[in-house]
Amino acid sequence: MRHGDKLNNLGRKTAHRKSMLANMASSLILHKRIATTVAKAKALRMYVEPLLTKSKDDSTHSRRTVFAYLKSKEAVDMLFKDISTKIADRPGGYTRILKTGARLGDNADMCLIELVDYNENMLAAKAPVKAKASRRGAKKKATEGTAEKSTGKASKKDESTDNISFGNGTTETQSTSIKGKNDAKSE
Repeated sequence: MRHGDKLNNLGRKTAHRKSMLANMASSLILHKRIATTVAKAKALRMYVEPLLTKSKDDSTHSRRTVFAYLKSKEAVDMLFKDISTKIADRPGGYTRILKTGARLGDNADMCLIELVDYNENMLAAKAPVKAKASRRGAKKKATEGTAEKSTGKASKKDESTDNISFGNGTTETQSTSIKGKNDAKSE
């Protein structure tokens, strides 16, 4: 019975699972982002976040503890030199899981797991978005534009258009001109 067992075994025996998570953790530390399945990413997050917390205290004991998990000198060096300074003020939540869809072969849920402080796209200061200016007065309907070309001096105020629809699905546009000040001056 598995009462209270919260560990995802990932379909592997203990030694295989531990070495796989150690390799994935060192790859995540070295490359800052890796692509994997969602289940492995969630297991990796539980594995690597305590190691990132231990890296905040740069002592011989914490280096040896982390090395026992990662089994890679390069990953330990990068973790304690570069990454620990960037995450020093962050109180947890060092990784982000971004779902990317299903894998083609077996339809497994895929994702990217990345270190939060190393995503340049999300860290870049976004420029403030300006509201688009309204251009209601500048646009004219296509039917009014053709009517203006034919009459020459008719303005938007002086002309109204009526759409007449027939039973067979066709529509005809009829424009009527209203005589006003502008037309009287032009005549």
